Amino acid sequence: MNYDITHIPSRIDKPRDKGITMMMDKGLSVLQASEFVKSSGDFTDFVKLGFGTALITKDLDKKLDVYREGGIRPYFGGTLFEIFYMRGMFDEFRRYSSGYKLDLVEVSDGTIIMEHEKKLECIRLLSEDFQVLSEVGSKISGVVIPVERWTGMMKAELEAGSWKVIAEARESGTVGIYNADGSANTGLVKDIADNIDPELVIWEAPLKNQQVYFIKLLGANVNLGNIAPDDVLAMEALRLGLRGDTLTDFTGNTPGLQIP
Repeated sequence: MNYDITHIPSRIDKPRDKGITMMMDKGLSVLQASEFVKSSGDFTDFVKLGFGTALITKDLDKKLDVYREGGIRPYFGGTLFEIFYMRGMFDEFRRYSSGYKLDLVEVSDGTIIMEHEKKLECIRLLSEDFQVLSEVGSKISGVVIPVERWTGMMKAELEAGSWKVIAEARESGTVGIYNADGSANTGLVKDIADNIDPELVIWEAPLKNQQVYFIKLLGANVNLGNIAPDDVLAMEALRLGLRGDTLTDFTGNTPGLQIP
């Protein structure tokens, strides 16, 4: 804060295990990553290298070091795990991630067909060497997972060794926990929040209306992911009630505070 203004929600200091912001890097250069760290590193916990971009990113080592030196934990997106797994290269995925000194990996099955027990076994094995994020939900439009199946899979993956589970939305914000128009599937979200500790869930929320929805629903320290680099600072403003969408959410019921 550049000014000690009152009635600002308390944000947990980094490193934190809730109130997480995960930025999605879809191809930033080393220089762009450095500039991002300068402007938004304080507000960012994780950076996910989206899709399979880690395989074609120039100066990957240098970019990962930029994030780590800025106090951000980078990791490869779940699609990269799927790329290796579908080729029978699970052990190679472990070595590839270790070779880049990552301590965080993502396991997903949003595009490939994978028995859930096999996914759980991958989580168990990877949790021996890494902190695991596992993603639940399909990236394919039109694929509907029953509500009770969502929560059942999340519980099983947490029990298998996942540190957090990610609620799928893709970078478009139009599948998984969202409807085709980008609005939240409120029944599904409520069921997840009622059955899984929200602190253990990272809700993918690439669109502003989705970020507003979860901040209003679960508070300033909700875990949010798939945030575009240019949106991280603006989303932190949403968390702190420094933007019109959440301006009165943290101050409206405060005794003595005068709001016209």
